[in-house]
Amino acid sequence: MSDRRGPVLIEIDEDAAAQSPAEAPPVVDPDAPLPTGQAMQTMATLAARRPSALGRWFWRLLVALVTFILSVAAWSFVDTLIARSAVLGYAALVLVGLFVLVCVAILIREWAAISRLARLDKLHAAAAEALATNDLVGARAVVDRMLALYAGRPDLRWGRETLNARKADAVDADALLEAAEADLLPGLDAAARREIEAAARQVAAVTAMVPIAFADVFAALTANVRMIRRIAEIYGGRGGVLGGWRLTKTVMQHLVATGAVAVGDDLIGSVAGGGILSKISRRFGEGVINGALTARVGIAAIEVCRPLPFRALKRPSVTGIVQRALTGLFPGQGKAEG
Repeated sequence: MSDRRGPVLIEIDEDAAAQSPAEAPPVVDPDAPLPTGQAMQTMATLAARRPSALGRWFWRLLVALVTFILSVAAWSFVDTLIARSAVLGYAALVLVGLFVLVCVAILIREWAAISRLARLDKLHAAAAEALATNDLVGARAVVDRMLALYAGRPDLRWGRETLNARKADAVDADALLEAAEADLLPGLDAAARREIEAAARQVAAVTAMVPIAFADVFAALTANVRMIRRIAEIYGGRGGVLGGWRLTKTVMQHLVATGAVAVGDDLIGSVAGGGILSKISRRFGEGVINGALTARVGIAAIEVCRPLPFRALKRPSVTGIVQRALTGLFPGQGKAEG
């Protein structure tokens, strides 16, 4: 055995020496479970839950009872105040009347929002029927309704003029509706995709950065409701509170019924490129999956709110939206995708 009393020299490769500890790949646990997107699945289940008939009657009677009690209390207060001082009493009566007028205006606005969303739904159904039966007359009616719907949109002026110039030359329903889609909807589709990307980025960041129970569920719910309302507004709907919530429930019920909020190998493969989820932490992986599920919700909202089905234009994909929204948001994601 040799006697070594001097220092021991260990040769290091040039590539390893040039790499800093911050650039070293994280340790991967092969037995760790894959992310499940629990926040988005919980949010979708809550939003899509159908209340029972007994529950609906409970809330209706509760609202009616509270409204009746408040009305009687307000009238009693005003009547007593008039008996004590006429000036103060009539001032209170004017304030109550103004409050009632504001409430009526809010109800009218909500009714208008629901009616506008129903208008988009009927327009989509009419377009689908015209395409299925190759009904040129029905397709012309759909195009006229779309032109009326977007008549006040200055950003669509060029598209309206182009469509008006060539709609008479269409010989079948397919050509006419594809021309309407190509002239009116590309800009609206791009704006809707930007809304989806912003919501997916927000949900992914909150899921990854805020380790608080139910905080990610609340963030996912608020971000998705706001995203769906904005998509409806982009395509011509008015996102009122009641109308927006009804639209959210419709989208979520569709996704839950079709199993689109479930996390399967197809979703993991599409957003991970085969390796990203094994290169980042589980918390960041949950953020990526929740962002991808938010993109699925956004695409479903586009299909619900869009006045025409996708034919001439390409349907947005979860992979493309997630790559644009989440690239660079988490450590190592850009390298994994590359």
